[in-house]
Amino acid sequence: MEILPQFDVLRPRSIAAAIDDSRHCPASRFIAGGSDLMVNLRHGLGTPETLIDLRHIPELREISAGENATAIGAAVTLAELAANPEIMRRYPALVAAAGAVGAPAHREAGTIGGNLCLDTRCLFYNRSAWWREANGFCLKHQGETCHVAPTGKRCHAAFSGDLAPALLVHGAEIEIAGAAGLRRAPLADLYVEDGAAHLRLARGEFLVRIHLPADPWPAAYAKARARRAIDFPLAGVAVALRAEAGTITGLRVALTGTNARPFLLTGVEALENACIDAAWLDRLAKLVQKQVSPMRTTLLAAHYRRRVASALAQRLARALAGMATDNTAAA
Repeated sequence: MEILPQFDVLRPRSIAAAIDDSRHCPASRFIAGGSDLMVNLRHGLGTPETLIDLRHIPELREISAGENATAIGAAVTLAELAANPEIMRRYPALVAAAGAVGAPAHREAGTIGGNLCLDTRCLFYNRSAWWREANGFCLKHQGETCHVAPTGKRCHAAFSGDLAPALLVHGAEIEIAGAAGLRRAPLADLYVEDGAAHLRLARGEFLVRIHLPADPWPAAYAKARARRAIDFPLAGVAVALRAEAGTITGLRVALTGTNARPFLLTGVEALENACIDAAWLDRLAKLVQKQVSPMRTTLLAAHYRRRVASALAQRLARALAGMATDNTAAA
């Protein structure tokens, strides 16, 4: 039976104190809900001497929905996010993504920052220590070979957080704290296409807030998974779409679960200034299938995940276009 390693826990009450704790504890990790980190530690995926608990910093637990923008603290839980009236009204895709994470107990503990910084996953990595040792470990942790692509030199573990695509299509920005102070950047800049090092966070940095525009485009999120609850996405898709008189005037598509990072689909401008019909949906599907790169990181075939990603994008785009048409007719 696997047991947790020994570690100390610090509970800073301010951002500055958390940064200071990290500076004085080099072998430390930040933790909020811990729904992913604690499982990994039990599997021997890391042995930090200290965990710095961010849940007791008031600034990280706040949601502020103003006229010009919305700010969400990184330690807000997924359950709190999905139940907030302003978030429900302005960002239904974000609520759908939060509600799709794990089970109710996971959403009560898991945080928005934790989901955005979720470790990448692979069937050769998310295993017990004895199983990984028996298989020579892997490129992501302790080994020298990626068992998914043995001849390659890069880890192909997949990012599987649900919130990132919903935030990406809304043009979210993040605020990051560290020893150098606070910095703000587009959410897309947080990620790198490398399963072993997929986050652009320097040592001692952590997410503080997520910023969203107050007038987002209509958007929706959906995911495919082996079971209807608990499972990580085999593919997750968010679509934001603007339409006038049946013509697409703006389109954003973001994906998770297929690559080592969540990402915005490129080339969607070619699909704008057009009406959604069978040919348009076929072009969208081909664009998705060309840019996603699922590998053998789960028990289901990569080809299936590629096909389901394109099908989800088609389904969401068609539904959002229908809603835009209905709203125009009602007006």
